[in-house]
Amino acid sequence: MEQMKVLLKNVGKIRPESAKDYINAGGFEALRKALSMSSDEIIQTLKDSGLRGRGGAGFPTYRKLQFACSTENDTKYVVCNADEGEPGTNKDRILLSGDPCAIFEGMAIVGKAIGAHMGYIYMRGEYVYLREMLYKALENCEKEGCLGKNIMGSGFDFVIKLRMGAGAYVCGEETAMFESIEGKRGEPRYRPPYPGVHGLFGKPTVLNNVETLANIAPIFRNGTEWYRTIGTEGSPGTKLFTVIGNVEKRGVYEFPMGINLKELIYDVCGGIPDGKHLMAVQAGGASGPFINKDQIDIPLEIDYVAASGGRLGCGTILVIDDSNCIVDMVCNNLYFFKEESCGKCTPCREGTTRLYQLARKISDGKGTMKDIDAIKSLGETMNNASFCGLGRSATVPVESAIRNFYPDFERHIDKDFCPVCDREGRMQG
Repeated sequence: MEQMKVLLKNVGKIRPESAKDYINAGGFEALRKALSMSSDEIIQTLKDSGLRGRGGAGFPTYRKLQFACSTENDTKYVVCNADEGEPGTNKDRILLSGDPCAIFEGMAIVGKAIGAHMGYIYMRGEYVYLREMLYKALENCEKEGCLGKNIMGSGFDFVIKLRMGAGAYVCGEETAMFESIEGKRGEPRYRPPYPGVHGLFGKPTVLNNVETLANIAPIFRNGTEWYRTIGTEGSPGTKLFTVIGNVEKRGVYEFPMGINLKELIYDVCGGIPDGKHLMAVQAGGASGPFINKDQIDIPLEIDYVAASGGRLGCGTILVIDDSNCIVDMVCNNLYFFKEESCGKCTPCREGTTRLYQLARKISDGKGTMKDIDAIKSLGETMNNASFCGLGRSATVPVESAIRNFYPDFERHIDKDFCPVCDREGRMQG
């Protein structure tokens, strides 16, 4: 099965820091077109395209621009979320390291639409090795007149600055990211007001992740009708999938929205290596649900995945073979959320710790059925009362694992035979 490279078409083919290489590949023609359009026309184009966010819940991109555009203020901002703190996710790193000018172009088009003259790229601290290259790319774009003052002689100014995070997962939440950029502790804010009204430095702000912004230039360059021919009616365009875990060919792949998960694992990635068999898949990153081998014949499309109780999210696909224990996988997952909670709200701060303790107890063969009930009850409380998405999403993996792998949890509680745990000498007490 061949990939459809729209976002990855320049990766490996141009020098990432070279604005001239990007221009020779057709770059900044979309921005030139957008500079001649009104704000309403740019926003309508994105609406007609059907572009939806590629980093989380799939929110329609044009609506964020509408909110910020309709808010009167002399100062507005565009923020690119390049934090990419989801474990195992590499898609934004591939775009940033291989075709950063495409992200710059998307940010500038958004800036023109909402009347913003300043943009920030917030990049995770672990990507420090990309910093100098990105500075060079920004400098070269300004030299070519594609960023900075009076872009392409249009009279429109747009400057992009780079800000590095310090490795906090919670800063992937938009308001926590604003706090971090402002030099404060990275904690989420109360909402409302929402970023389109009161965002970075208290000004109207549009925030999108790297992959979303990379979609904008192709839409303006090739047209909305072309874009609508890719993917599904409700989720047009391509999607980057980071496939990790127990597959023959791990990597970042680009396919139209709606590709079948089973085909992605077996036809594209070569299936499960070493003669082992598929046990589970976690789709959507660390906060996504665990599904079993009988549930993988599904289209990877925003609405379908959401309707089935999951989320497409960042598009990370963790493939798990039968040499692993699902209860252990849940413990590992919950340990991550426990460590990454910012501690601002009690449901998340205490809830993630308690969820981990309960799951660890079951994994060690010391749990009871009451612990299962406690996990479900605590998960409901966290989902309803947590301040931000971290506390709410932390419950998804454990709840889905119990639902889809209940016999595995029962085996641990009853101290019955678990091949992995028995081999490692656990479940004996």
